[in-house]
Amino acid sequence: MDTDLAPAVYAALGAFALNTILCPIIIPYLRKLKFGQQVRTDGPQTHLAKQGTPTMGGIMILLSFAVAAAFYIGPHSESAALLLVTLAFGAIGLADDYIKVSKKRSLGLRAWQKMLGQLLVTGAFAAYLVWGRQSPGQTSIFIPFTDGKLIDLGWMYIPFLFFVMLGTVNGANFTDGLDGLAAGVTVLIVAFFLIAAWAMGSPILPLSGAAAGSLLGFLLFNSHPAKIFMGDTGSLALGGFVAGAAFILRMPLFIAIVAAVYLIEVLSVILQVGYFKLTHGKRIFKMAPIHHHFEKCGMKETQVVAMFYIVTAILCLIGYLAGRQLI
Repeated sequence: MDTDLAPAVYAALGAFALNTILCPIIIPYLRKLKFGQQVRTDGPQTHLAKQGTPTMGGIMILLSFAVAAAFYIGPHSESAALLLVTLAFGAIGLADDYIKVSKKRSLGLRAWQKMLGQLLVTGAFAAYLVWGRQSPGQTSIFIPFTDGKLIDLGWMYIPFLFFVMLGTVNGANFTDGLDGLAAGVTVLIVAFFLIAAWAMGSPILPLSGAAAGSLLGFLLFNSHPAKIFMGDTGSLALGGFVAGAAFILRMPLFIAIVAAVYLIEVLSVILQVGYFKLTHGKRIFKMAPIHHHFEKCGMKETQVVAMFYIVTAILCLIGYLAGRQLI
C-alpha cells in the first residue's frame, strides 16, 4: 500500500470548503425562486413542517465534487468515467427535481422517462467497462470472504451490471427521505470504497475523497433540522457514484454488504407494493420506504437516522473483513 493518500485528502478538503461556501449563497436563492420540497400528505405528520424547504441541494454536492475532482482527472481514464457517470445520473435527478418544483407536485419525471435515462447512462458505462477500459479481465469481479479471489462473469457481466447499477441508484434515491439520512449513510459507504481505492492504488482515490468531502459539507446544512434537501439531483448521483466506484474497483458484490441499507429500502418498497396489490389493500409496513415505518412506530426522526448510521458503519466493518486481503 504505497499509494499517496494526500490527493484524496486535498480533494476532500477542497470539496468540503466549496460546499460550505456554496450552500449559504444558493439556499436563499432557491428560497427566493420558491424551489421548495413538496411533502407527501400521507407521510408522517411531523414532515408537514418541511413543506417548502429548498430542494435541489444536490446541485451543490455535484458542483463541489466535480470542481475538486477535476484537478485529478486524466483523459480517457477510470476517474473520468466515474465523474461522468455520477454527473449523468445527477442530470436525470435534476430534470426530475425541476419538474417537481416548477409544477409544484411531489412527482417529477414519469417512471418510464426516469428509467430510460438510467438505462442509457448505465449502458454507456457498461460499454466503457467492457470495451473502453485498458486493463485485463474487464468482466471479472472480487468475491467477498475469499481472500481476494476473482470470478469472471463473461457474458453475464453486462446484465449483472445493469441489475446492480439500477438497484444501487434507486436504493440511494429511496434512502433520501429523512434529514441527513442519505448523505450520512453514503459518506460512510464512500469512505469504505476510498480505503479500498487507496489499498489498490486506484486512480479513483481522489474522486472518493472529493465525494466524501462534498457530503460532509452538505451535511452541515442537511442534518436535522435540514435547511436544504438534496433531491433526486443528489440521491441519484450518489447511487451512481457508489455503483460506479464499486465496478471500477471490481467490488460490486461488496455493495450488498456495505450498502445493504440501500437494498433494504428498495426491498421494503417492492414488498409493500407487491403485498398491497396481492391482498387488495393490506400492508406489511406502516409506510414504505422502511425508514418511514420506524417513524410511524414512534421513533423520532433523529433516532432513525442515527440507527441507520450505526448499521451502515457496522456493515462497512464487515465489508472490511470480507475484503481484508484487498484492503
